[in-house]
Amino acid sequence: MTETAEQRLAKLGVTLPVPAAPAANYVPYRRSGNLLYTSGQVPMKDGKLAGAGLLGRDLDVAAGQEAARICAINVLAIAKAATGDLETIRQAVKVTVFVASAPDFSQQHLVANGASDFIVAVLGERGRHARSAIGMASLPLNAAVEVEAIFEIA
Repeated sequence: MTETAEQRLAKLGVTLPVPAAPAANYVPYRRSGNLLYTSGQVPMKDGKLAGAGLLGRDLDVAAGQEAARICAINVLAIAKAATGDLETIRQAVKVTVFVASAPDFSQQHLVANGASDFIVAVLGERGRHARSAIGMASLPLNAAVEVEAIFEIA
């Protein structure tokens, strides 16, 4: 018997939060056909920003990876709210990770692993995805990382 995403989350000690309401004029997700697009999620945990500042100046790679992991938790919370069940996700198609970076920081791809590794840990093979890791001068709320995803759903 194959483990479900919920069972994997429990093994990881993660409970998906109730998604926060949008902070501006947008929706948390949009479904188009069998694709689910999530809005970007910053590393909010218990109502507080869990990773702020620039990678390479204020945070190291490990702290950035943890911030990306928290973003991925929030992305999966949005996906669950949209579908009612993470088992409706056929596959993660694309994950985009925006990394607020000092000018000389060039390890965005390593920071992005925090999100990618978590999505694969929860969804298994269905979680393998195409990805972009993009360095940014700044992100909303001074967040260190923001993650968005596209999922194919049943």
